[in-house]
Amino acid sequence: MSSSATPAAGAAAAMLLVGTSTAVSATIADYPVLSGQALRYALAAAILLTVVRSRRLPRAGLTPRDFLLLASLAATGLVGFNIFLVEATRVASPAMIGTVVGALPIVLALVGPMTQRRRPCARTVAAAAVVTLGAALAAGFGGGSPRGLLLSLGALAGEVAFSLLALPLLPKLGPLRVAAYPAALSVPVLLAASVVVDGTNALRLPSPTEAAAFGYLGALVTAAAFLLWYAALSRLGTDRAGLFAGLVPVGALLTTAVLGLGEVGRADVIGALVVAGGVVLGPPRPVPGTGARSRARRSGREESGRYRRTRPLRSVAGSPAPPAPTPDGFRNAGHPAVARCRDGGAGSRTAVHGDSDTAAVQRMAVGRWVALQPAEEPRSVRLNRDGSA
Repeated sequence: MSSSATPAAGAAAAMLLVGTSTAVSATIADYPVLSGQALRYALAAAILLTVVRSRRLPRAGLTPRDFLLLASLAATGLVGFNIFLVEATRVASPAMIGTVVGALPIVLALVGPMTQRRRPCARTVAAAAVVTLGAALAAGFGGGSPRGLLLSLGALAGEVAFSLLALPLLPKLGPLRVAAYPAALSVPVLLAASVVVDGTNALRLPSPTEAAAFGYLGALVTAAAFLLWYAALSRLGTDRAGLFAGLVPVGALLTTAVLGLGEVGRADVIGALVVAGGVVLGPPRPVPGTGARSRARRSGREESGRYRRTRPLRSVAGSPAPPAPTPDGFRNAGHPAVARCRDGGAGSRTAVHGDSDTAAVQRMAVGRWVALQPAEEPRSVRLNRDGSA
């Protein structure tokens, strides 16, 4: 399986899961919408945060900028999207809303590269246009008022923000935290908005059927789909991953056909085939330099606390130049003047080298590798936790 096949499959699965929410949402039509979304995101956040805790990931060390991005993502991509969507359904047909929001692939194909200071890929833009047309055919163009169109565009903007605002966070936090934190932040805002809109009725207990539907929406359509989407986004980039957003109406059609909730017409099938053709038309591999991992490697940032790229050693007299980067991200793993850090007891680490000419020690990576430059005689150097000798 190619390196891009796994994230592509994850992106497709995420969007198909989101598409199944259409049929499930029919079972909670009588429940207050905003408080229902709050329950959904609360369950998803609880699941994702439990996974974060069980995996014992290193502390993220959120900066004010990180928190601002997370809060903005929650406010626009989750809360804002749902509010615009609910209001749009009052004055526009579902087909019109689906058509407008279904333009997400073409928007991400154009705007995503611009946020990364690169030109859009012509092949990706063409594929996104095909996917958008297929999604419109599958959803039906529908009709509505100018106000309904504006509200639908607001929902589209929320969908775009859901992906673009996550890009700078993924290299540092990883897909799991980026999926969990905004979901948790959106819950109190949605509850407050629900109380304003629905009054005391907003906090009623769901029936068993409604509870089962919220369980499905929270566990699969939110927790699993968000995690799969952000994992794919970090590998494929916004423009390539955005092509799979056209699979949302396809997922809705498949659910409708399997559960026997309605008839699947010829236009539905044609639209689904056009979407599939657009996805295939896209670049088979991510455009070089896209995705959170590429940017993390270029900037030297850590990704999910796993590794940090280091600067190569400079060649010195009598020593060969360092080799090419190794798969784990360390440039100097094979250099004869490199030694592995071994635990030297509480509060320190000991660097033991194998070169006969060694003196100055340069710390090259956190707790893993140090570089030893040639000098007069061998010696062992003890490093404290802060990196000082």
